[in-house]
Amino acid sequence: MEDRPAPDPAKLLAQWMEWERGEETPGRVIANLKTGGLRDLLETLAADRARNAPGVDEPIPLDPEAAASWTPIV
Repeated sequence: MEDRPAPDPAKLLAQWMEWERGEETPGRVIANLKTGGLRDLLETLAADRARNAPGVDEPIPLDPEAAASWTPIV
């Protein structure tokens, strides 16, 4: 396996936003996220959370106001 640079969260978010704006197809976005290291980023975040809150299996609570104003873009 070759050495890869660390995932860039800002770049991954920009790629996600391309799909939300309708500029890119879901398949292309998934491919970009995969090659951009999204899995590595999520694994790191999950491990950090597990270290900081051992035994906590509950999801982070949503902000009700933010959840109420969320609109899916299809």
